[in-house]
Amino acid sequence: MNFWRKLAERIMGPRDPFECPEEDCPPGHPVDDAEFAMALIGLGAKMAKADGAVTNSEVRAFAHVFRAPSGFEAQLQRAFDLAKQTTLGFEGYARRLAKRFRANPAVLEDVLDALFFIAQADGRVTPDEEDYLARVGDLFGFSEREFARIRRSHLGMEADDPYTVLGIDPDISDADLKRAYRRIASQNHPDRLIARGAPPNLQRIADAKMAAINAAYAAVLRQRGLKTGT
Repeated sequence: MNFWRKLAERIMGPRDPFECPEEDCPPGHPVDDAEFAMALIGLGAKMAKADGAVTNSEVRAFAHVFRAPSGFEAQLQRAFDLAKQTTLGFEGYARRLAKRFRANPAVLEDVLDALFFIAQADGRVTPDEEDYLARVGDLFGFSEREFARIRRSHLGMEADDPYTVLGIDPDISDADLKRAYRRIASQNHPDRLIARGAPPNLQRIADAKMAAINAAYAAVLRQRGLKTGT
């Protein structure tokens, strides 16, 4: 599902509401793609506004993640400027994306990763920003433990919290630990992100997240006295 490429292609595409009412549009229809693009832009812009002030670093982070194709920069900027004025309406955007990708949660996690990237752009994540991210995660259908895993992969883990990064319980067996690590590593490998159509701009986010997963796995192995590959 190359949704980032579709975003670039449909970023501000024409929309004729009489051609296809939003609720009747099939996935992949140009109208549906335009609505999807606006939902994605809206979530990113409102992420920047979540703590009450949109900083230049957050604007740059948004542009880094949601890079417009040549010739569409002005349209993207106008959409961002409109959406960043208030956080009102972000839940509708999140629900729209959740409905569109309910069968592909990896795409929704990609979006959440991008929102964390914007939140961290000014060097800290405020409580208001954390609340925004948690609410988006909830609307996307992630459980508390799944969201905690994603959060820890971006904001770091406590010394005793590698299990949260891996999304597993501390009493998991060694065999299940290995299987869980392989599963989450496969889902979050940077190559998978590229295969889903994400732009190269997100490569650094994916690399950092994969490093956090590997560090958590290594920490659990050390706690259990196991060697890598065991």
